[in-house]
Amino acid sequence: MKKIMFVCHGNICRSPMAEFIFRDMVNRQKLGGEFSVSSCATSTEEIWGSIGNPVYPPAKAELAKHGISCEGKHAVQLKKSDYEKYDLFIGMDSANIRNMYRILGSDPEYKIRKLMDYTDRGGDVADPWYSGRFDIAYRDIYDGCEALLDRLIGDDA
Repeated sequence: MKKIMFVCHGNICRSPMAEFIFRDMVNRQKLGGEFSVSSCATSTEEIWGSIGNPVYPPAKAELAKHGISCEGKHAVQLKKSDYEKYDLFIGMDSANIRNMYRILGSDPEYKIRKLMDYTDRGGDVADPWYSGRFDIAYRDIYDGCEALLDRLIGDDA
């Protein structure tokens, strides 16, 4: 089973969108049993006490437009101990990648990747928290997840 952790700054927009988009993709292809999919934050801004904030309403609404539910998801923070638990850490932008290295310490097994690097476009998934463009974030995340899944099915992550 491949264990994948999607990562963004606050774990209320992009990384939960990626978690649930990817989960939907693998379930539609009847591959759900082959993947464990989660998401987390590099910051603590959306985490209060023992439970984090839920998925940001516009991100939740964008997922719902595509028939995807994210009910029950709350923000959690990436921990150094997660490195041994997951096969891949997929960041949404370059800042996420830098912060993953800061939190995880290093990447001796080359598990840290950027989502859009799996596509022909490369680059970052722009943060819709600032742009308000959850439709564009959805499109980029969908394309990245599709390319990631294609690579994983080919076992060439």
